[in-house]
Amino acid sequence: MRRPVPSVVPPPRVAVLADDLTSAGDGAAPFRRAGHPARVLLSGSPFAGHGQEDGVLAVDLGSRLLDEAGAVARTREAARALSGAGLLLKTVDSTLRGHVAAEIRAAREGSGRRSAVIAPAFPAEGRTTRHGVQYVRGTRVDESEFARDPAHPVRTADLARLLPEAVLVDSDRPESPAELLPDGGLFVCSAATDADLDRIVAAVPDHQAVLWVGSPGLAAALARHHALPASDATPGELPPAARPLVAVGSANPATCRQLALLAAEPGAVSAVTEGRLRAADTPVRILHTPHERRADPAELTRLLAASVAALAARAPFDGLVLTGGETAEAVLRALGAHGIDLHDEPEPGIARGTLAGPADLPRVPVVIKAGGFGDERTLLRLHTLLTGGPA
Repeated sequence: MRRPVPSVVPPPRVAVLADDLTSAGDGAAPFRRAGHPARVLLSGSPFAGHGQEDGVLAVDLGSRLLDEAGAVARTREAARALSGAGLLLKTVDSTLRGHVAAEIRAAREGSGRRSAVIAPAFPAEGRTTRHGVQYVRGTRVDESEFARDPAHPVRTADLARLLPEAVLVDSDRPESPAELLPDGGLFVCSAATDADLDRIVAAVPDHQAVLWVGSPGLAAALARHHALPASDATPGELPPAARPLVAVGSANPATCRQLALLAAEPGAVSAVTEGRLRAADTPVRILHTPHERRADPAELTRLLAASVAALAARAPFDGLVLTGGETAEAVLRALGAHGIDLHDEPEPGIARGTLAGPADLPRVPVVIKAGGFGDERTLLRLHTLLTGGPA
């Protein structure tokens, strides 16, 4: 039975529709940095009561875990419910994982907006679009490590194959969508730099009239265009964590390298269940899924989330780093949270905030990161960020 999605009254200034939690977080985070209050909701949380006229509401639809029909239904309903937002952004993975084409079409239909401007490039992480083909650090995404993703392998890098009805717009003519928008349709925009994305955003005359589709790169360009005065953009400091926990559920090679470096820190304790961590008197505590993965990825994620919840009950932590969208979703749900109130974006594509939920839920600082983001020292830096140590 399909789940109804209630409308938001009043509609938020910016609404972000994402297929997993990290996409929701890194889609909303640039707007938080630009001065907008922002909340990220877990999938299944009611929208009502969370929207702010001057804020950002980012919704994790959980659609990457669904079959295509389920993803389409959930995306269409959410786009309809949030169609009154001043700015409507449908995030897509910058390596084109998930039900990309089906969700774009569903979001456009549900929103009632005739045109969709699609720009999946995320230059800060080496993801670029050239002549409608998606690349990661110069390699087509369907020939990269993302083509071997155990849960969501990339099948094609060619957006013209994914969306044959779309018009391709090269980066040397960013003004062309504005010429064609009145006729409606899908417009796939190439971009290799943040400046390319800024030009695409500037070329669209009425931002409320279109559905925006992209990754954190486009979100950042839109946030720059709609930034509030600088005095409104600076959040207060979060308290440092003395006993943080890092939970890693991503199998991406980049995250595996980051995990190995963090686990090599003096006194670090790393385990696949909470037992070894209960009595660990160290600020570096890590829970991760097994490196040798023979079980179902969804079951491994569930077990990791259960271990985090068990540790919270027996040896509480005061800060969290979560890597991988499904991991972050499962962990927050196991802790009883319904979302995250965003604080800032410490690095491109990485969101920091506090747990949002029932009145008795501790407002623990949390950092969420997609599995493929960052360099080898990213987890080290995020752990240091939580503890307030030297950068």
